[in-house]
Amino acid sequence: MSALPTPRGKLTPDRILSELTWLRVGGPADYLFQPADLDDLQTFLRDLPASVEVFPMGVGSNLIVRDGGLRAVVIRLGRGFNGIEINGGEVTAGAAALDAHVARKAADAGLDLTFLRTIPGSIGGAVRMNAGCYGSYTADHFVRAQAVTRAGELVTLTAADLMFEYRQSALAEGAVIINATFAPPSGVAAELHARMEDQLAKRDASQPTKDRSAGSTFRNPAGFSSTGRADDVHDLKAWKVIQDAGMKGATRGGAQMSPKHANFLINTGDATAADLEGLGEEVRKKVYDSSGITLQWEIMRIGEK
Repeated sequence: MSALPTPRGKLTPDRILSELTWLRVGGPADYLFQPADLDDLQTFLRDLPASVEVFPMGVGSNLIVRDGGLRAVVIRLGRGFNGIEINGGEVTAGAAALDAHVARKAADAGLDLTFLRTIPGSIGGAVRMNAGCYGSYTADHFVRAQAVTRAGELVTLTAADLMFEYRQSALAEGAVIINATFAPPSGVAAELHARMEDQLAKRDASQPTKDRSAGSTFRNPAGFSSTGRADDVHDLKAWKVIQDAGMKGATRGGAQMSPKHANFLINTGDATAADLEGLGEEVRKKVYDSSGITLQWEIMRIGEK
């Protein structure tokens, strides 16, 4: 790899990424960069040779890093990028702020971002993936985001720039989101907090929250999040087509499709990234063979096998 600039933040070579992901798998990144502040991030990206790939990483909640690791500089934002500010009816959250914290802080102010409460991850990832739950999406409340481009420029992005779709956006390659602003509907603080407690109880009853997982493994083929309503239609939910294909509870090495929720891929203790991705591909094949549906990964898979 070309010579790297010397930042004020922390630059660690050959950093094993397994301990930074929820699934606890993955080889080393060439470098892990934790910028000291915005200026440090901009300067580093500006001076980084154009041939060096960059991968922005949140809390690793929706990620399989392959066993061979990643030939790139992984950028992970920390302190200084996790603030949450309420200004009138708008909520601005740093990219490193946890979704759950943003939901709670907004509720304190009588603003409804309750759908974020049960989504694992941070705001940068929520914007990047247009995270959603209970029929609400990040895009529904999104006003703007700030990001640093691969060239080190600070830019403001609108919804039109990001072209949100179900579980995806058009964020430019190598760009690092640093914050996002939302304009949620208002509500009564106590009622918003009560709703979130109810959502948490339902999630814990139906999902393997005590296991090592990365949340939902595949996108719903219907193209929308579960609504949470009693009349929700389940025919084209990922968990339903996986269950119908007989793959609920299926195993491969240390990987398993959760017996509690068929769309959760879990590391039972000693899984490799190859076990997890291999089982996921087996599930996709079985679902296609049984229903003709091609499941799309929701978990991002990166790196070398």
